[in-house]
Amino acid sequence: MTLTGPGDAAFQELFGTAHQNTLVARMGIELIEASAERVVARMPVEGNTQPYGLLHGGASCVLAETIGSTGAALHAGPDRIAVGIEINATHHRSATSGYVTGVATRAHGGRTLATYDIEITDEQGRRVCTSRLTCMLRDA
Repeated sequence: MTLTGPGDAAFQELFGTAHQNTLVARMGIELIEASAERVVARMPVEGNTQPYGLLHGGASCVLAETIGSTGAALHAGPDRIAVGIEINATHHRSATSGYVTGVATRAHGGRTLATYDIEITDEQGRRVCTSRLTCMLRDA
């Protein structure tokens, strides 16, 4: 399934209410595009900072896991679920304002595992974080 964006009826059905009252909503993460091959989302820096005013590294991990696991769930298909089993992140630079955008690209899509490479950039296109997520795929 490919979801073209928030205007897509299937996108709204899958994500419109599914993330209410979750960490995704609290972090202000907005899904922009989603398919099993590629997921794009953005997140505000404001409200997701450490005490120094810099984007919190954990917030970058939340964005990475959100979009990687979304891709894995779409890869898994109906009646299956994706559960994150490993994530790593390298933080390259700080962000202090605006939005960061994450792009998850499928590196491996098998029957029991899916792995995504995630690049998070600031509004100037500079890399803030590089992450990799592996999800286990199971029957629901």
